[in-house]
Amino acid sequence: MDCLFCKIANKQINAKIAFENERVIAFHDLFPQAPVHVLIIPKTHYTTLNDVPMTEGAILGELVTTAVHIAKELGVAESGYRVVMNCNADGGQSVYHIHLHLLAGRRLSWPPG
Repeated sequence: MDCLFCKIANKQINAKIAFENERVIAFHDLFPQAPVHVLIIPKTHYTTLNDVPMTEGAILGELVTTAVHIAKELGVAESGYRVVMNCNADGGQSVYHIHLHLLAGRRLSWPPG
C-alpha cells in the first residue's frame, strides 16, 4: 500500500509528532491552515469514514479524545479549537486514510466551506 499516512505511522516518513500511543499518532500538518494544525490518525488504515466497521468505531472516539488532549497540551483548549473530518472527494478528503484535523490559534470563521 502506498499510503502517505501509513508511512508516517510506520516511521518511514518523518513528521513532527504531537502525540503517539499504540493505536493513534498525531503530527503537525506540513501545510497548516491555522497557527495550530495537527492531524490525528489511527495507525490502522481505514480509507474513509465509510470504511470503519461499527465494531471498530471506538477508534473514532479515541481520535476525538486525543484532539482534546493535544489542545490542552498546546494551550488552545480554553480559547477554542475545531475538529474536522472529511469524507471522500466532495467532503474535501485529499489523503485517503481517515484523519481528524485539529485547528486552533486564531478565530475560525463559519461556515467553513
